[in-house]
Amino acid sequence: QVQLVESGGGLVQPGGSLRLSCAASGFTFSMFWMYWVRQTPGKGLEWVSTIDFWGSSTYYADSVKGRFTISRDNVKNTVYLQLNDLKSEDTAVYYCARFTMANYGLDYWGGGTPVTVSS
Repeated sequence: QVQLVESGGGLVQPGGSLRLSCAASGFTFSMFWMYWVRQTPGKGLEWVSTIDFWGSSTYYADSVKGRFTISRDNVKNTVYLQLNDLKSEDTAVYYCARFTMANYGLDYWGGGTPVTVSS
């Protein structure tokens, strides 16, 4: 069955960095675009970043552009999100999700990894 498992979250000071990972299994990873989405109590769900099949095209929300970098390794079936210059407003639970053309939406989500930015 399809599984997405995030890791790498934690507590970090403002200006710090984290690298999130999302390990995928149960499907042909290279055939799907992948998303990172975050959720905060105040803002709800917020799209963060997207990567295409091979990592040749990436997209970012304006709020993270220039600070976050999405990448993927289709041999390891893993998508990454490098978070740099973290701000308090980046505090959220970060989810990876699989995009499907069949429904033109996100059909599978991981359980999330929490990121807390605080001094």
